[in-house]
Amino acid sequence: MDLRLRDTAPDSWEQEDNVTGDGELNSKFTSLHVNTNEFAPAFNMNGHSEDSDFSVQNGDGDIAHKPWNQTGAKADEATPGGSPCGNKSPTVEAPKEVIEEEEVVPIVKAVPVQPDAPKKEHVNVVFIGHVDAGKSTIGGQIMYLTGMVEKRTLEKYEREAKEKNRETWYLSWALDTNQEERDKGKTVEVGRAYFETEKKHFTILDAPGHKSFVPNMIGGASQADLAVLVISARKGEFETGFEKGGQTREHAMLAKTAGVKHLVVLVNKMDDPTVNWSLERYEECKEKLVPFLKKVGFNPKKDIHFMPCSGLTGANLKNPVDLCTWYTGLPFIPHLDSLPNINRSIAGPIRLPIVDKYKDMGTVVLGKLESGSILKAQQLVMMPNRHTVEVLALLSDEVETEEAVPGENLKLRLKGIEEEEILPGFILCNLDNLCHSGRTFDAQIVIIEHKSIICPGYNAVLHIHTCIEEVQITALICLVDKKTGDKSKTRPRFVKQDQVCIARLRTAGTICLETFKDFPQMGRFTLRDEGKTIAIGKVLKLIAERD
Repeated sequence: MDLRLRDTAPDSWEQEDNVTGDGELNSKFTSLHVNTNEFAPAFNMNGHSEDSDFSVQNGDGDIAHKPWNQTGAKADEATPGGSPCGNKSPTVEAPKEVIEEEEVVPIVKAVPVQPDAPKKEHVNVVFIGHVDAGKSTIGGQIMYLTGMVEKRTLEKYEREAKEKNRETWYLSWALDTNQEERDKGKTVEVGRAYFETEKKHFTILDAPGHKSFVPNMIGGASQADLAVLVISARKGEFETGFEKGGQTREHAMLAKTAGVKHLVVLVNKMDDPTVNWSLERYEECKEKLVPFLKKVGFNPKKDIHFMPCSGLTGANLKNPVDLCTWYTGLPFIPHLDSLPNINRSIAGPIRLPIVDKYKDMGTVVLGKLESGSILKAQQLVMMPNRHTVEVLALLSDEVETEEAVPGENLKLRLKGIEEEEILPGFILCNLDNLCHSGRTFDAQIVIIEHKSIICPGYNAVLHIHTCIEEVQITALICLVDKKTGDKSKTRPRFVKQDQVCIARLRTAGTICLETFKDFPQMGRFTLRDEGKTIAIGKVLKLIAERD
């Protein structure tokens, strides 16, 4: 019995040696007459007064009590939820309260990996579309259907949502975790979660639909291999999302610019009373979308797949629907599983654009590995600062690993650099193959939406991979004919909407970039101004800085 007690104690206690000897332990438990099945430390132990009587009353013996009090602040850092609760007098119900509090965080089960099992292919899926199309709800429903979120957690969300008269929002709370997002029902940050199928490991990137948060959405789309455009079939909602000011158009275009090759269009809310799984409405949405997606650059026959679904009921996400006899294709999750594998260059140079960073027992950075493979304890260089760093720990979707391959979403704990010295948009590279950095480059630009003309001296915001930087068009070099690709002989004095030109751009600070020909993921970009996407482009040539 005492062996089991020792085994189930959390690993994060460094004071393992302080545990009372086995003999003492036995005598204490026999004097207690407590028939404990499982040893679970109560989290608010450090709030108890030093009186030894309580430690025996609580049924957890001295083991938890002694190291907990000795460690003080250290235990707080090591154990999540171990915050001091003040000197409350302990009651018998203390452990119950703790369980209630813990439930707030959605419990995501990690699937145990067999040691000999081949590594599943990683696919990053970004959910994009207009505000309120149902992106977070579908994400939450998928996590529930694949067993990543427990039913108990969802029931708790449902109760809380009902109290706020928002009972249809509860599924989205699995991805919208902070209070502001839940209160307003709008995603702000890019939510992350993951699920597995028989063949693949998917990371869900839940992008915000609101036009104010498009910069966050671009960051999410730049990590994706596959985009899911969610549109609402409800009368009036599809039209709002698709009209000039709606986000359906902008998101589809940004996804294409970010390098997403395959697009799944989910026609959501098919169970709505105004739609009722109607084929006419489904076809109407499809007819309006296809010409636009074609114009953006997707091939309707190869790159786009339409399917009806209902995020709230989960219909046609995992299993086919009886109500919808006219749709004969695979449901959503099996369809994702059946997609062909993505070619990735393991042998290429290491390129990992940083999406986010924070402090946690050292410096932790997040990002998607675009090419090359990273090993634990490897020496890398952070560009453009040229800091040499060492990888202390490597986590792929919260699971610690020894090696990472392209396409995986990674968390790296680094040594040799402070968190303040890193910015999103920096790149981790090998020591012997650094990425290019600079401020001036020539690029081919397509002006998508701009009311007036654009002349040299025009300023905008450049979004390239995960980097956001101010940029100025310093010179217009030539116009490019859209049909033939011929370049004009004379320099244009300005460019306007729907024209294609080659221009020289100069950023405010040094950024990491590559030419589109050498490394597409780091050579395509978007220009934004006044909250609108005005142009998309690709880097043709890097210009060396004059000293």
